[in-house]
Amino acid sequence: MRINKYLSDCGVASRRKVEELIRQGRISINENVIYELSTKVNSERDIVKVDGEPVSNKKRVYYLLNKPKGVITTTKDEKGRTTVTDLIKNETAIYPVGRLDFNTTGVLLLTNDGDFSYLLTHPKHKVPREYDVKLDKPLTEDDKLILLSGISLDSKKSKFESIVFTSKKNRFLLRVKCFEGRNHFVKRMFQTLGYTVLSLNRYNFAGIIADIPIGRYRKLSYSEINRIKVRYALQNI
Repeated sequence: MRINKYLSDCGVASRRKVEELIRQGRISINENVIYELSTKVNSERDIVKVDGEPVSNKKRVYYLLNKPKGVITTTKDEKGRTTVTDLIKNETAIYPVGRLDFNTTGVLLLTNDGDFSYLLTHPKHKVPREYDVKLDKPLTEDDKLILLSGISLDSKKSKFESIVFTSKKNRFLLRVKCFEGRNHFVKRMFQTLGYTVLSLNRYNFAGIIADIPIGRYRKLSYSEINRIKVRYALQNI
């Protein structure tokens, strides 16, 4: 098994992050520091260390967190702010799948399964995301059509797949669907046309909806995990 897959399965980090650790010389196999990304490891025989600490292959776990405001999407914070992993009682090291901004709420998945995380975050898989948005002013029909047809963002054509008003009276309350996971994507899309996003809640991610109170978490069911893996063609389920 390739070292990046092995360490992602162990919950050390995503495969991309593991590759960074290899380049930095922070990973060793049987006391020999490795630098080749294609290095293979025998999980039964080899002793793998990261920063001098042995790595153990632990059971994969998957959580849904209904993220509250004022919590940072990371595993550690130098400023001492509450992180999403602080909210989950789990003995195994886990990390968030993608990111939600500090004051964005809603569906956030956390796991120690690097392949699962890669599957849901790589743009080529086009994983759907739905957000409930509150704007500072009503969205005009012309601007709605522009956002659906596409605008230039980061020198790349970007668009929403759908925009639905969630209130018949207030056109500043809406739900948008997209396949993008770029930083501040929803906010920047609206800012391009002169709107400010006052609040943002991720309602749906990869078919998973936050069916628990804000700030609470639960384990994903086997059927939820399997459905995601099958839908996005992950091998070795």
